[in-house]
Amino acid sequence: MPLPKNSFTFVLTDEQKQRLRALAEELQYKTCVVPHTTLAFEGPNCRVNLYTSGKCLVQGKGAEDFVLFFLEPNVLQTAGVGYEEVLNPEAFSPHMGSDESGKGDFFGALVTAAAYVDKDLIHAMQELGIKDCKLLTDKQILFLGSKLRDLLGKERYTIVAIGPEAYNRLYAKYRNVNQLLAWAHARCIENLLETVPDCPRAVADQFAAEHTIKRALMQKGKAIKLEQRHKAESDMAVAAASVLARENFLRSLYKLGESVGAVLPKGANDVINLGIEIVRKHGPATLARIAKCHFGTTDRVLAAAGFSRKDMPPDAQVQSRGASSQQNFNLG
Repeated sequence: MPLPKNSFTFVLTDEQKQRLRALAEELQYKTCVVPHTTLAFEGPNCRVNLYTSGKCLVQGKGAEDFVLFFLEPNVLQTAGVGYEEVLNPEAFSPHMGSDESGKGDFFGALVTAAAYVDKDLIHAMQELGIKDCKLLTDKQILFLGSKLRDLLGKERYTIVAIGPEAYNRLYAKYRNVNQLLAWAHARCIENLLETVPDCPRAVADQFAAEHTIKRALMQKGKAIKLEQRHKAESDMAVAAASVLARENFLRSLYKLGESVGAVLPKGANDVINLGIEIVRKHGPATLARIAKCHFGTTDRVLAAAGFSRKDMPPDAQVQSRGASSQQNFNLG
């Protein structure tokens, strides 16, 4: 029997926000001051935060009971908790999910992962607290990633990590991030089918036209049913893949930082000053080893350090371009 969940996230409509506020007032819950919220209160053994984005977060040992007995009937006006398998049996059927991390990060690798799930694995993941990695802190991702790898074993997940040097080399050849990403997703799916050959279905995020991944799949992968969805991380297999990919990205980013004596930041903001410092200290070629150089950020870093792309290795001299490459991205 699965343990009760202690964290739930919902996106509320304006009408549902009003119902939540009315519920808090009616039941005289103690309100709290929480940054970036329009409403925050303490329910029975749980804390409820309604953020300005519309996201409602319910946390605590009484979270499941609050959602089941108060939030669903009074605010959401739907029944979901405890009925997931009845309402959406396909989500609990055997399938795999794939997701990526590092696509928009200046420093570090592009990492794609795929994870296989069935009903028992999904229940075990729910007990662990597996969810879309964007809803987790780095510390939680590193902890859960390790637990998840132990749970799945080596045969039920696969990871394709493209380090910055390889990324720059591939981008220089194909000039299309989505095709590169499609190849990585396809390789993860193909690799996982080697150890779980009977898996009937794969779910991935809708990051490009559906044929982009299908075209990159080889013989084994072409037989699987591929579903691409917006916000696919709501699927547990994709959520698990997102955690595995992000964990690998974070660990590899730390190692790259060690190699240049710096803590490399995530994302694409607040990277200019550190990039300048690294180029001045280690030379422009080092940037090609730790960063995705097609970004315009590269030009800003190089110019401020007194260099240009001509001072970089050939693969790192290539800039992003608007026109999509029509080449078939098939690396085998």
